[in-house]
Amino acid sequence: MIRLTNLADYAVVVMTAAAREPAARLSAARVAEVTAIPVPTVAKLMGTLARAGLLVASRGVAGGFTLAADPAAISIAAIVEAVDGPIALTACVSADSHDCVIEGRCGVRGHWGPINTAVRAALAAVTLADLLQPATKAAERESVA
Repeated sequence: MIRLTNLADYAVVVMTAAAREPAARLSAARVAEVTAIPVPTVAKLMGTLARAGLLVASRGVAGGFTLAADPAAISIAAIVEAVDGPIALTACVSADSHDCVIEGRCGVRGHWGPINTAVRAALAAVTLADLLQPATKAAERESVA
């Protein structure tokens, strides 16, 4: 089974909450309230997403976090990579990984790159704006494609 980490999943939820209120400066407490994700997790994620350039942090009494770009310009791939690093389905897709015991004899290693690229492209094709649409609309769009 291929799964996102819980933090990557929560990051998408946090970013979607921010996209629903694009003009608001959101606190971690407010986002935690609307998402039911614990405040410490939201605060950690919002800091990570701000360092990645997906959120803008403002300090002070009227501070908080806002989206760094239009929701249509922020892909799910960018959010996942901000939290988990580059998308890599197997260790051999990563250029700096050499921990596979069958690396020298593997007959499929060269095929994982295109598969990984396809999965990343699929995540890059979905934006926060897409997630703001009702799920039924997204399913209809998917069935047409």
